[in-house]
This record gives sequence, structure tokens and C-alpha cells, in this order.
Amino acid sequence: MANIKSAKKRIQIAERNRLHNRSYKSAVKTLIKSYLEAVDSYKANPTPEALESVNAKQSLAYSKIDRAVKRGVLHGNTGARRKAKLAVALKRVSAAK
Repeated sequence: MANIKSAKKRIQIAERNRLHNRSYKSAVKTLIKSYLEAVDSYKANPTPEALESVNAKQSLAYSKIDRAVKRGVLHGNTGARRKAKLAVALKRVSAAK
């Protein structure tokens, strides 16, 4: 355990940041899952409404990933890789038709 006052403060700050980053990462994962489920439902029933839902969820996921990268929660390359994975998922469904 730290004895110096500034070291104790840094421990508190690190814990606060860890919890904040964890919640951000969790939100990103949740949005990705939601998007992939929307893509699956679009694959099963390709309607314009389903495609609109997929595009809306993609926009939300991209936005959250970009904000996570901007705030340092995710590395830039990790954010790019996750966005590319989302794009490929939709492209595979669209190309199959």
C-alpha cells in the first residue's frame, strides 16, 4: 500500500479510470452484439425496414467505437478492426443475395 499522499490519489484515479473504461468497453460490445443480431435478422428476412434497422445500429456502434478511441479506451487499430468486422458482416449478407 502506498504511503505518499500523491501515490494514494493516483491509485484512486487509476481505479476510477479502470471502471470508466470497463463500462465503455462493455457498451461497445453490447452495441456490436445488437448490430450482429440485426444483420442476422436482415439475412433471414431481407426487407427495407430491416436494412434501415441494420444501418441505424451500425451508425450507433461506429459512433461509440470512435468515441472510445478518441478517449483512449480503445487503441486506434482496435477500433478500426472492430469497425471493419462490422462492415464485413453486412457485406457478406448483401453479397449473398
